Amino acid sequence: MFFSTKDTGPVADAVKQHWVDTRLPAALRPYARLARWERPIGWWLLLWPCWWSAALAAIAAGNGWPNLWHLVLFLVGAVAMRGAGCTYNDLVDVDIDAKVARTRSRPIPAGQVTKNQARIFLVLQGLIGLAVLLQFNSFTIGLGIASLIPVAIYPFMKRVTNWPQLFLGFAFSWGALMGWAAVFGSLGWAPVLLYLGGICWTIGYDTIYAHQDKEDDALVGVRSTARLFGTRTKPALILLYAAATGLFMLAATAADAGPAAFLGIVAGVVHLGWQVIVLDIDDGDQCLRLFRSNGTYGWILFAGFCTDALIGWL
Repeated sequence: MFFSTKDTGPVADAVKQHWVDTRLPAALRPYARLARWERPIGWWLLLWPCWWSAALAAIAAGNGWPNLWHLVLFLVGAVAMRGAGCTYNDLVDVDIDAKVARTRSRPIPAGQVTKNQARIFLVLQGLIGLAVLLQFNSFTIGLGIASLIPVAIYPFMKRVTNWPQLFLGFAFSWGALMGWAAVFGSLGWAPVLLYLGGICWTIGYDTIYAHQDKEDDALVGVRSTARLFGTRTKPALILLYAAATGLFMLAATAADAGPAAFLGIVAGVVHLGWQVIVLDIDDGDQCLRLFRSNGTYGWILFAGFCTDALIGWL
């Protein structure tokens, strides 16, 4: 039987009174929680490098706007693959999740979904992602398939390295390559530099996120950059965000972008600087809010790139 009949309530750190818990049939709620549908920031963070790359490709190609069909495909793909990634991660981490206060109420350790049901759900989400991928050119299809390597590796890294956030960056920033490849059928310096910048940005925001769990992680032996940096987190974030900003500027230069793109990057610096200034690594609720604010950062860069594409076309 695929559909779960056991709903023991929402996940501890999920959004309260979300449509998942108020409108979905009870049998579907555990799967929605497994895919984190009530927490869209995850797929936004996966989507932004795709959209940034598509916008930079529009600048380089002299188009006035990113390919709208590509933007829609990347949106659907990000939602599906983020859900698949969360499902896979929960299957791998079920024993760890059962020991951590914030995660022990997730569907698998809470008994809302069996492992076999989760595997079926994983395959279904993966098939949606594959259907999206097949809409692109052959080079982009191959590139998308290659992205499964860092996705598959990431959940295991917290057991063997203090830098699991680096491997999350490898996976979550992959879209920086995809948007460009979908337009040109090849890669260049602009998407590669954008990818490297995205990795630095991801390490930064996920370090903030990981500070929520640092005490539990220490007890169960999970490693993270939050534990590694500790009280030096703010200086580390300054270096990471500065590196991301510099690489984004180099990517814009390689795409022959104009002033509006750089203005967007500079505006993004203000937002990232605000995160560093106000951060309290011992306030878990604030860490979560600052982590989610990176969705706003994504909009800032995207707006700058799109404005520059439009100005260049006019």
